[in-house]
Amino acid sequence: MPFYDQATETAPRERLRTLQFQKLQKLLREISGRNRFYTKKWKETGIVAAEILSFPDFQKLPFTHKSELTRAQEEAPPFGTNATFSVDAYTRVHQTSGTTGTPLRVVDTPESWEWWGDCWGHVLRAAGVTSADRVFLAFSFGPFIGFWATVEGARKIGAMVIPGGGWDSIERLHMMRDLGATVVCCTPTYALRLAEVARTEHFDMGAMQVRTLIHAGEPGANVARTKSRIEKEWSAKCFDHAGASEVGAHSFECEVQPGGIHLIESEFIAEVLDPQSGAEVPAGEIGELVITNLGRAGFPVIRYRTGDLVRLNLAPCACGRTFARFDGGLLGRSDDMVTIRGVNVYPTAIENVIREFRSVDEFQVTVTTSHEMHHLEVQIEVVSGNDSEHVRTHVEQAIYHALSLRTTVKVAEPGTLTHFEMKARRFRRLDSTSENQSG
Repeated sequence: MPFYDQATETAPRERLRTLQFQKLQKLLREISGRNRFYTKKWKETGIVAAEILSFPDFQKLPFTHKSELTRAQEEAPPFGTNATFSVDAYTRVHQTSGTTGTPLRVVDTPESWEWWGDCWGHVLRAAGVTSADRVFLAFSFGPFIGFWATVEGARKIGAMVIPGGGWDSIERLHMMRDLGATVVCCTPTYALRLAEVARTEHFDMGAMQVRTLIHAGEPGANVARTKSRIEKEWSAKCFDHAGASEVGAHSFECEVQPGGIHLIESEFIAEVLDPQSGAEVPAGEIGELVITNLGRAGFPVIRYRTGDLVRLNLAPCACGRTFARFDGGLLGRSDDMVTIRGVNVYPTAIENVIREFRSVDEFQVTVTTSHEMHHLEVQIEVVSGNDSEHVRTHVEQAIYHALSLRTTVKVAEPGTLTHFEMKARRFRRLDSTSENQSG
């Protein structure tokens, strides 16, 4: 099995916990009194960082919410009070995608950017990437962190990086083929989009050497039917990864599939809590991921409410790692679930049904609210040459059989639904007064 840091990845859990706490105490010493955001936050709640001497003490620290970080940025632009050091200490600036609100700017020092690279080293090595590989980055190099840190991870393991920014989809496919790319990094949505373009442009996917795809930005790579569809389209193995601009690259999928995603426990502390009460939930039950990064003193997040739902598994993996796993990857977001006629519905559950149909290229789900009741409508874009009404009927029936939920399925005109490259925004909520979108 490929490892990035085998001694740590296979260490007994007691040793991992000790390592985490040593790094936590070092981080608290470094930011206490210097990081304006946390110094103020802890003072207001009566917390003294030097008195955090155990994990029960750690769990007395208040939660951090994204809205707080955004507000801290608005109060002290451009980077906010969570930037621990003076501006000249930072060499990297990125920002969140803004899919759920105001974009949050995040900054990194040379040291924390090296830390990002180490985190991505775990992601790449777990997917079997070596110095012999050629890694194609199929995304535009904008301010969203996307796969920026992949460049550092590839450098750490000695792999060749092929940047695909500034190219359209067919140009990227030709570039992958001509330069012998063996690994492709992109969102799950864009992997399917590239396959769609290949069909339309009569590009032979079999002429490429790609054997591995690494995905991030959305939970699709651990949605069983999305993963299966990508692997069939590309004749390659698909790996999931999870992270966030404000948190770091925190989880990766190993070669034991399906096995969920491993948390990089040497660099992060994770708690899985009830979204409403904040109480810890037992391993094996679904809860909200609350995470603390340990290698980013310049922009720390401590007990950060991610909003991501996970199912914690502490059992050792067949790959040999003792790092905890999140079974099924990120299962959805706590604020994305809607209850429709008594059925709890997550976007990933709908995606898992629709991706069963290779005759559907793209889809969009709209939740409307009328008289306190939610209603679900699904629009699908059908691949040319298929009987649209036949496909529509079968999708409607499949959703009902999978979710015990009757939905309205409509066929959209070809080309009218958005085909995404980065984070997909396929799920919309509408009511009589406002429109909110989430991806």
